[in-house]
Amino acid sequence: MDRETLERAAQRGIISQQQLQQLILFSRAEQQDEDVGEEQLRFVRNFGDIFITLGVLFVAFSVAAMHLSQFEWLVPALLFLGAAEWLVRIRRLALPGIAILISTLYFLGKALGIAEFETATLQFITLSGASLLFYLRYRMPFSLLPVAAGLIAAVISSLGVDILKHQILFSVLGFSVFIAAMSFDARDRKRQLRASDCGFWLHLLASPLIVHGMMTTLLFNDSGLLASGSNREIALLLFFVVFLLIALFVDRRAMLVSSLSYAIYAIFKVVSSNLLDSNNLPLMVFIGFGVFIVLFGTYWYKLRRLIFGPLRGRWAARFVPEL
Repeated sequence: MDRETLERAAQRGIISQQQLQQLILFSRAEQQDEDVGEEQLRFVRNFGDIFITLGVLFVAFSVAAMHLSQFEWLVPALLFLGAAEWLVRIRRLALPGIAILISTLYFLGKALGIAEFETATLQFITLSGASLLFYLRYRMPFSLLPVAAGLIAAVISSLGVDILKHQILFSVLGFSVFIAAMSFDARDRKRQLRASDCGFWLHLLASPLIVHGMMTTLLFNDSGLLASGSNREIALLLFFVVFLLIALFVDRRAMLVSSLSYAIYAIFKVVSSNLLDSNNLPLMVFIGFGVFIVLFGTYWYKLRRLIFGPLRGRWAARFVPEL
């Protein structure tokens, strides 16, 4: 019996939430160790989910193109919430639910009349609160991403600083989201329950914030140490290596997606200025980096045990999947 069937049984009161968790754990107890900890894409089950999501998006884009007054945007927002009752609460469709939530927040944002980012603190808090209510109602892990994103936008808006001049703030806020994600991961080290899915979406938000803030700070920092030679590009590569090791330790491949573009840029700059001078250099860099990703992804768990094996049983390993 699959997880969705068990969740529907719990929703209808056939089994309790405690029994649901025990059944999920029991059904996966015989999986091999290599499978434990994998980041499963549980928000899409089959092509039917994609097909329904396309329908939701067609409706959303069509409504978004209409000319409605400010408060008239509440009408499609409420209609999409009605669709959520059917598709998310009853049918348990996660991917269409994501499209519905994003569309609802867009229409709600239009109704709130967000004109300028610097004066929209209350509106961002409202959108974050709406996402939280969506999570409490439908228990859809993706809902936590707009909750955190709304709070981050509210903080930046309320500070009234020029974010382009203080981009390190992105990393500070991203690190706070990372801590929240790790709190969910620590509750589900075997990556079998909803807490792991919640952590996945928060990591997906935290990573680009951390990477963007650090990388842009390194790229545009005019300090003497970074301005000389290839120190800037080397610093970018060092940051990428550290970030890669953190992703490996917490067992989250999703963290690396946001840093790949910056890593490719840094590798290209270092290689082009020091080692090679060829018209095919960009292709060679991309090929080499692609091979690295394939090998790193293939031997992910072996590398994880090799590098962090000595931490097995230590306090630091109690918050991450088994080493």
